[in-house]
Amino acid sequence: MRRSPLSSGIFGKNTSCSSTGPLPTTHCTPRLPRAAGSVFAGLSGTVGGSRRCPLGLLGQESSRYYRVSGAVREAVQSEGSIPGRDWESRANSSLHGETALSCSGQLASLFLPPESGKRRLLCSLLLPALFLSGILCICLVVLLWGVRLWIQRKKQLRSAGRDGKRPLLVAFFHPYCNAGGGGERVLWCAIRTLQKKYRNVTCVVYTGDRDATGEEIVEGAFRRFNIKLIHPVKFVFLEKRFLVEASLYPHFTLLGQSLGSVFLGWEALLKCAPDIYIDSMGYAFTIPLFKYLGGCRVGCYVHYPTISTDMLSVVRNQDTRFNNAAFITSSPLFSKFKLVYYYFFAFMYGLVGSCSDVVMVNSSWTLNHILSLWRVGACTSVVYPPCDVQAFLDIPLEVEKSTSEYSIVSVSQFRPEKDHPLQIRAFAKLLKEKRVGQQPSLKLILIGGCRNQRDEERVNNLKRLCEELGVSDDVVFRINIPFEELKRHLAEATIGLHTMWNEHFGIGVVECMAAGTVILAHNSGGPKLDIVVRHEGRVTGFLAEDEDSYAETMAYIFSLPPEKRLEIRESARRSVHRFSDQHFEDTFLLSVEPLFK
Repeated sequence: MRRSPLSSGIFGKNTSCSSTGPLPTTHCTPRLPRAAGSVFAGLSGTVGGSRRCPLGLLGQESSRYYRVSGAVREAVQSEGSIPGRDWESRANSSLHGETALSCSGQLASLFLPPESGKRRLLCSLLLPALFLSGILCICLVVLLWGVRLWIQRKKQLRSAGRDGKRPLLVAFFHPYCNAGGGGERVLWCAIRTLQKKYRNVTCVVYTGDRDATGEEIVEGAFRRFNIKLIHPVKFVFLEKRFLVEASLYPHFTLLGQSLGSVFLGWEALLKCAPDIYIDSMGYAFTIPLFKYLGGCRVGCYVHYPTISTDMLSVVRNQDTRFNNAAFITSSPLFSKFKLVYYYFFAFMYGLVGSCSDVVMVNSSWTLNHILSLWRVGACTSVVYPPCDVQAFLDIPLEVEKSTSEYSIVSVSQFRPEKDHPLQIRAFAKLLKEKRVGQQPSLKLILIGGCRNQRDEERVNNLKRLCEELGVSDDVVFRINIPFEELKRHLAEATIGLHTMWNEHFGIGVVECMAAGTVILAHNSGGPKLDIVVRHEGRVTGFLAEDEDSYAETMAYIFSLPPEKRLEIRESARRSVHRFSDQHFEDTFLLSVEPLFK
């Protein structure tokens, strides 16, 4: 085998050629990348379909081949390993006619700039991914549409009533309907109102209270709220209520509970598909599920926005209130991360809330936050929650007689946001400083409902706090008491106490005012904007913010003459008629009317 003189010629050191025979056909093997070899294979096809270069052949095709090779070599040597964008013009300047045109397309695949190669690689990966994603999205849409049709079919197969017409099914999503709080009073009053107005309506309650029967739940509503339903209610008992328990999500609690409510709502939808769906407990993430998948007309009654601008400000200011752990408030990085998380959740909360056909809120404070988050002002209205004002009007209002004991009553569920520790500390401060100036002793009576074991643990913690402050003998806990006992305690009380920051409304505040106590509420939220306001130019109650101001205001109230306290009590009772059951029924029916058209 002889070395060819071209071994260091056209292709430089990266090419070797060998020959055999007297007039051999030389094998020229360019040591270029594999892609380059494919290009030259295409070019050499013009002289025989292979990489064989006939040295003895002086014809036109051989000349074209080597001229192309020379142009390529020149481009490589002048530009480095990869030629610039003008490689094609340089090659064309050395070639002419068909040869330039025929080889330019093949050379382009090898000598395009590196960014073009990256684009080709990106496209080769991205296009299949986009195609696959599109197929999956189409399959998902088809699946969801099929589920929707199946649910609609289930609705159509419901049996007709006695009049031959299919009853209208109105479902309330209230997983804790047996809790005994103000939200539950709204639920039972709303059901009673619909039963009065619409004869062809069957009311359904989605609940997770599987430890009680439907009859026991209805009986409990009558015992606690003095509400008697006209017709029976259908209960759908849910097994996955644990998915909305805050204890299941030690971190990202808001997001975890909201996503858990979607799965709980899915269970509810599969068990009973209603015509009208009303979220009465604040699980807004279930609204699009029932609207778009269940084909329902949807409404909601918002007691308290899941997230608010006030919560954002608490995190932004690195405040330790509520669920802001010390390691978050002490770290600017963690605080910023939580702030981003809150903003993301607020965006999602506004997105799902905007799917509502009807939105009812319980106070001016809640209205302002919902309008800023959901932006559905056209279908949003304030519907004050029903307070059984009439049931308290039989409590006589008269000048207090001299007594050996004055009582301060608090009416609220034992939840963290109610801030019962503030009540106990303020009461202890009042006793310690002996600022009352009167001989009668004082009692603090905490009345409320316990929903679960966690609430019971909070009560035990409050009792331990009383022991630490030395006021155990002066603080009384009354848990899940019947309505008549509640009335008796309110009738005997001098002050009604409320300490929740940014309370959405405050049914307990209204009940205390209707019963004739002098109310002392937190200077925020619904009590400040809607309830403890001047009526006919007269004082209806007092507001405070911290331990010192509560203790000072309680001392001031006890220092007032009995006649002055009577004047405040009478003014407060007159002001709460706007929160009566009848007023709720009128505004509730007006708000939900679009759902029944």
